[in-house]
Amino acid sequence: MITTIMSAFRVREIRNKILFTAALLGLYRLGVYIPAPGVSAQAVQHIQSNFGGNGILSLLNLFSGGGLGRIAIFALGIMPYITASIILQLLTVVVPSLEKLQKEGEIGQARITQYTRYLTVGLAFAQSIGYVFLFRSFEQQAGVTLIPNFNAAKVFMIVITLTAGTVLLMWMGELITQRGIGNGISLLIFASIVARIPSGIHAWWSNPSQVFRVVMPFIAVGVVAAIVFVQEGQRRIPIQYAKRVVGRRMSGGGQTYLPLRVNMAGVIPVIFAVSVMAIPPTIGQLLGQNRANFGTNLATFFSPQGWHYQLGQAVLIILFTYFYTAVTFNPVDQADNLKKYGGFIPGVRPGRPTAEFLDRILARLTFPGALFLAAIAALPTILINQTSANFFFGGTSILIVIGVALDTMKQLEAQLMMRNYEGFLR
Repeated sequence: MITTIMSAFRVREIRNKILFTAALLGLYRLGVYIPAPGVSAQAVQHIQSNFGGNGILSLLNLFSGGGLGRIAIFALGIMPYITASIILQLLTVVVPSLEKLQKEGEIGQARITQYTRYLTVGLAFAQSIGYVFLFRSFEQQAGVTLIPNFNAAKVFMIVITLTAGTVLLMWMGELITQRGIGNGISLLIFASIVARIPSGIHAWWSNPSQVFRVVMPFIAVGVVAAIVFVQEGQRRIPIQYAKRVVGRRMSGGGQTYLPLRVNMAGVIPVIFAVSVMAIPPTIGQLLGQNRANFGTNLATFFSPQGWHYQLGQAVLIILFTYFYTAVTFNPVDQADNLKKYGGFIPGVRPGRPTAEFLDRILARLTFPGALFLAAIAALPTILINQTSANFFFGGTSILIVIGVALDTMKQLEAQLMMRNYEGFLR
């Protein structure tokens, strides 16, 4: 990996892409520390205790890079965009017009992306209103005035600022995808989680349990190795190409393979599951703070450390893994392409039998991959409940960090390989 990064910096174009990506991520981290206008910076320090612990606010604060706890201009993070993407992808299966757009190639995808942006603005605006009143409810607990001179004009100003912050992050993420290295949206979440690593190391080192201090590094290394092993695991389907006569020449022939990954969906199902499972407890937090209130009971019922949340998250991870795999890999289209170019799987007839064979293999691969993602996401919570030790990072955070890092490195290696081939052809 180090060799790949050093080689990338020797190529001017790739170096500029890396520096461009790093600059935008740096701007994102800077915006996390800029408070929203109309909010007392001194009062924010008194209410940050509400964003600690194991509640849903702590999880949302993690994915916003600490911006939610500081009530910064990037307090909402990129989560409204992810939620909007989930809604649009689910609607493409139900709404015929959206499904037709999806099949129109780049033009249709651009239109769906535009709809996603509009929905992101609406979701960010609604979440901002809810968070403003949630922040104000913390004033009584902290004994401070968080929003001085609270009125409609000030609420509107804060809501517009938080919404604009989400739109700016969405634009930055798309810029990284187009002009930088890696998936911009995933890298923004990656930067939010990685920024908390120093705090995680401090929490590990200051833990009173000596056994936890010794065992934790081995658990972390084992989990990382297992995630990399499964993420990189693949089933290679042999493909044989028949020889063809073109004019007086015989072309084609040879044998290759079709790689089917154990986890073709990557970390997208984990991000989607976290976004969906954050909705009920967030609504509960926004409805009220009273113990007898339905909203508080809802937030407690779907607490990230409770088994209800973990069960729901595991089910959603498995469902989204199957859903996203079906979206990204179509066995029928793959079988048609093989038949068009004279390729076939030895022992399997071209056409429909090939599609059924690929679909059967993909189903067998996806199930253990989905179970693995769900197990890793729930593992830290199970260990916390059994040992009462604070692992600081959840399994979802570990999966996202490793998955995004692997995907980014693959894109970097692909860029290097393309430059090497260009130099060879010259």
